[in-house]
Order: sequence, then structure tokens, then C-alpha cells
Amino acid sequence: MIKLNQLIRSFSYALRGFKFVWQEQNFKIQILIALIVVILMYLYNLTRLERVALIIVISAVLILESLNTIFEHLADILKPRLHDYIMIIKDIMAAIVLMASIGAVIIGLLIFWPYFFG
Repeated sequence: MIKLNQLIRSFSYALRGFKFVWQEQNFKIQILIALIVVILMYLYNLTRLERVALIIVISAVLILESLNTIFEHLADILKPRLHDYIMIIKDIMAAIVLMASIGAVIIGLLIFWPYFFG
């Protein structure tokens, strides 16, 4: 049985986490780009498969950016003891988000190119 109070509490924790990630500049930029892409999805009347692909890559980038924020904050806690490793971990996480973002841009271009220039 679903307990409504626990469900509401879970959503409030998730919202608090979202507010925390929202403080990150890159996350705000990625949300803005995601909104533009969603608007373009409907303006150009994309196929269902194209929409699904775009939603998957948007979700992947936002999730990875959120994980990056988690790792950065965890790393900052450990920094006094493991500074060389912390820098490497932060750089790797940033690279992962960059790779996902580049992949998302490529997928976006492949999908939208025919609609823009076809």
C-alpha cells in the first residue's frame, strides 16, 4: 500500500535535490537548451522515435551533470587528504558530461538537419 505521507516526503527530498543542482550554472544552461529542443520538437512535428531519442539524450546529459555535481561535492569533502586524486576525479566527471553533451549535439543535428535544411 502506498503511504501518501512517505510519497510526499520523498518528492520533497527530490525537489530539494533539484533546487541544489539548479544552483549550478551548467545545469541551468543545459535546462535552457533542453527547453529549446523540446519546443523545436513540437514546432517541426518530429516522429515519435526522433522525440524519444532527443528525450533520452536530454535526460542523459542532465543526469550526468547531476552526478558530476554529486562527485564534486563529495570530492571537496575529501580534498584535504587526497588532493591529486580529487582533481583527476573532477576532471574525469567533467569530461563525461562533455562527451554526453557532444553526443547530444550530434544526435540533435542528425535529427534536426533535414527539418532545418531539407
